[in-house]
Amino acid sequence: MTEDNAMPPGVEDPPQPRVRSLGRNTLVMASGTLVSRGLGFIRNAMLVAAIGATGIAADAYDVANKIPNTLYAIVAAGVLNAVLVPQIVRAFGRPGGKRTVDRIVTLGVFGSLGLTVLFTLAAPVFVNIYTQGWDAPQRDLAIAFAFWCIPQLFFYSTYTILGQVLNAREQFGPYMWAPVLNNVVSIAGLTVFLAMYGGYATHAGQFDDSTWWTALPTWLIAGTATLGIAAQALILIWPLARGGYRWSFVWRGPKGELSGVTTVAGWALGAVLLDQVGVVVATRIASEAGAVGSAAGDTAVAGNAAYFNAMMLYLLPHSLIIVSLITALATTMSRHAAAKDAESLRLTVVRGMRVVTVFGLWSTAVLIALAPAIVRIALPTVSDDVVRSVSYVLIALAQGGVFLALLGVFKNVFFALEDARAVFYIQIPVTIAWVGLMLLLQQALDPYWWTAGAAFALSLSNVVGVVMRGAAVRRRVGRLELGAYAWLGTRALVAAGVSGGVGWSLLRFIPEIDLDDRMHTLLVSFGALAVLIPLMGVLYWALLRVLRVPEASELVAPLTRRLRRTVR
Repeated sequence: MTEDNAMPPGVEDPPQPRVRSLGRNTLVMASGTLVSRGLGFIRNAMLVAAIGATGIAADAYDVANKIPNTLYAIVAAGVLNAVLVPQIVRAFGRPGGKRTVDRIVTLGVFGSLGLTVLFTLAAPVFVNIYTQGWDAPQRDLAIAFAFWCIPQLFFYSTYTILGQVLNAREQFGPYMWAPVLNNVVSIAGLTVFLAMYGGYATHAGQFDDSTWWTALPTWLIAGTATLGIAAQALILIWPLARGGYRWSFVWRGPKGELSGVTTVAGWALGAVLLDQVGVVVATRIASEAGAVGSAAGDTAVAGNAAYFNAMMLYLLPHSLIIVSLITALATTMSRHAAAKDAESLRLTVVRGMRVVTVFGLWSTAVLIALAPAIVRIALPTVSDDVVRSVSYVLIALAQGGVFLALLGVFKNVFFALEDARAVFYIQIPVTIAWVGLMLLLQQALDPYWWTAGAAFALSLSNVVGVVMRGAAVRRRVGRLELGAYAWLGTRALVAAGVSGGVGWSLLRFIPEIDLDDRMHTLLVSFGALAVLIPLMGVLYWALLRVLRVPEASELVAPLTRRLRRTVR
């Protein structure tokens, strides 16, 4: 890396990789996400084994780890994603555009570093914002975890910036495979912790005493998590270089060069901040529910750590297929918008709506029908009561799955058109709906249901967001073929309902688990999922074929072609 304000003599823009199909790009990304999420399951199960899924230590760590993830959502996933792909696609499409990309990367990386230092020093403030009803020792434990966790923000941001350069060049694989390294590092740290100190099941009282957490165990839980994020970010330098892009430090450029970036980023930041108001309220409600449960001696009450675990499971199918689809579509949309090809942009939006709906409805059916078995295999060391409470939160979240996918498609249309202002204004009523519903449900429900109520309120707010964003997208790109889309959604919903009903019915026949035999518990739960998820998938696909839904086979085509070539 060199400091440079212009392209050196004789250095050309990096070659552009060839454009691949949506199905192929999705398959590449989904395969990396599948491996990463599989390791993530193992890592999360080990984390729960180490500090539990409910209780003082688990909730304290969850708040500390939520801080960099929330800041990442604001700085990286929100602002950077809003501007990077559209701006980088435009830059690479013109002569000398590499210098512009270098400037975006330079300002983004070093700006994130400055913010990370500031936010790390403010760790006590963030812990107080995200908690309610906690005593001083639990807050102090969360602050200790937070000092190790918040530096993740810098590495998350670097990962996003470098990854979006790769995505803009349609090198999708490394961005989705890099988290595998993160999980490996985290698993190593948790392995050492469990070997040295044992697990929560046998040391619950000790681990929930905040005075027990000295520097070494705190670092093994939180510090190695940050080390994993660092590895995830820095590994992307290698595929960037291999693909022909080498980052040079560029601090200055022509006046107005990044005016579009700052405008879009400002509105995107406002929209994400509004969304995070809802996240803060949800976390405070869940943390208070956990505190009420702990005070009453009932560790089965779902708190903020339970909410996190349910959210992780909810986002698993979303990240495997839907995020991969949306990421590929975002690049295509940006290219059409840059070329001012309105009709191609409209058709891409329509296609994206249809495809994410088909896959989103099936994943919703799986999560609702098989929630207890999914939670059991993800959290193998917790009691049946905890599995049940986390399952309720998961089911409440799953009901908004399709709407979350549609929100992602519509958001990328606005970003491709550099119209983040609309995203901001639409987010205002969405946040009001989410916060209002959460507070209403908290007043109406027993504390046992507060966390599930916050999750259900999120699902309902997603519906509000889809209606409003969909109407705004329609005004910008033209008709969205809503009649054909409604007919597609009806057929897919019928297929998903039948598939989910079959899965739910068959789950009733699995053998009773023995909580004293952890291996038996895991084998039973894994066996049930290994049979029921493929069965539900095949049944759903068959029903879609019978109902003449073409999207049923579209994204499977690259895999089936590869299998046919292998058989030959």
